[in-house]
Amino acid sequence: MLTAEQLAVIQQTVPVLQEHGETLTRHFYQRLFRENPEVKAYFNPAHQRSGSQQRALAGAICAYAQHVDNPAALMGAVELIAQKHASLGIRPEHYPIVGANLLASIREVLGEAASDDIINAWAAAYGALADIFIQREAEIYQAQEQAHGWQGFKRFVVTRREPVSTNILSLYLEPEDGRALRPHRPGQYVTIRVTPPGGRTEMRNYSLSNRPGEAFYRISVKREEGTPAGVCSNYLHDQLKVGQQVELSPPCGEFVLQENQAEKPLVLIAGGVGITPILSMLHASLASSPRRPVVFIQGALNSAVQPFQQELAELKRRHANLTAHLRYSEPLPGDRAGVSHDSDGLIDAGLLDHLVGDCVAEYYFCGPEPMLQAVHGLLRERGVDEADIHYEFFGPAGSLAA
Repeated sequence: MLTAEQLAVIQQTVPVLQEHGETLTRHFYQRLFRENPEVKAYFNPAHQRSGSQQRALAGAICAYAQHVDNPAALMGAVELIAQKHASLGIRPEHYPIVGANLLASIREVLGEAASDDIINAWAAAYGALADIFIQREAEIYQAQEQAHGWQGFKRFVVTRREPVSTNILSLYLEPEDGRALRPHRPGQYVTIRVTPPGGRTEMRNYSLSNRPGEAFYRISVKREEGTPAGVCSNYLHDQLKVGQQVELSPPCGEFVLQENQAEKPLVLIAGGVGITPILSMLHASLASSPRRPVVFIQGALNSAVQPFQQELAELKRRHANLTAHLRYSEPLPGDRAGVSHDSDGLIDAGLLDHLVGDCVAEYYFCGPEPMLQAVHGLLRERGVDEADIHYEFFGPAGSLAA
């Protein structure tokens, strides 16, 4: 429990964190990987190089400092991070390592400004937050054991490889032990753990793109160019063969299709490879609520990189309650013929007016950050209740502020 004096000290550091937060977090990660290289495998090097991980952590620290006297205000963010931690196998023994490097970084970056009172207050604040995460992650691990029969990592076998566009490959994965898979929640992801030849162990989160309850998990991986971004995806595309093994965590994630909203029309919006969790939601909704109106909007650069064309066409043919619409932002010659309703390639207010009208609907969307910003802005302008707006960032959480 933080004292009133410690709470005041933490809140007084907010302006400093707002000004120097990214400097602090860059220093923190450099120090952490230097002093404790054993934890490096838990972090995506592409997010480190792009700076997105540092920005996300800086924002999280600032938010915690602002709401340190009311942790309940941060429970949404805590849940997102705890789910991610559980997918990677973060355990209580990791928290002292992070805490020691964070406190040392505060002292090293702020210098004389980091008084003993500030360090002691942040030590207490970090301890309180770590306890929240440790408790929630223990609950997630227990729930995984009950829902799926395992926690941690389990060996799976690649049973099928299927290109679904020029840059996205679907991998079908079945448990090595032959035990039946229990249904995941539509929208969840798994962490795959592999060790490319001559490389280090890599862990990446990939959304499950198949219908819950099938005999396999399907992940659909976009090939990323260059290093370190493409180390894992290129290995999965080019070297991982049918019959080889990988390790998977149980399904995780809070971006899931709600089960109590079937009376409202469902609007699913997917951009690029962001279709993967949305497609699982689409399959689940069509299977469980055959009368619920479903609007599916897919955005892609062009037909070459538009994933799941045949699968979506088959769903549209089989389900009269599904309305599907496609938009290309950088169409190839001939692609315009497949785009309807005065499209300029963007998802805009006119399209939502045409497909949804003034219905009170529930919205789920996933894709690149600019698309999330644009769609969220459109929904706010339409007066959609925040309780009916659900979205997921790929990678560290960004900002919906345009």
